[in-house]
Amino acid sequence: MKIYVHEKGVILVGKAWEIREKLKEYSKDYRLIKEWIELKKTFS
Repeated sequence: MKIYVHEKGVILVGKAWEIREKLKEYSKDYRLIKEWIELKKTFS
């Protein structure tokens, strides 16, 4: 499974069940994808 976070969005590459599990996991930390992207920008 690969996850690419860039300024315009997020790309998840993997099997469907892996992507669903990761989205469930990340939904606990981030309500919106925008929050996820902005947090990654601050660490880059």
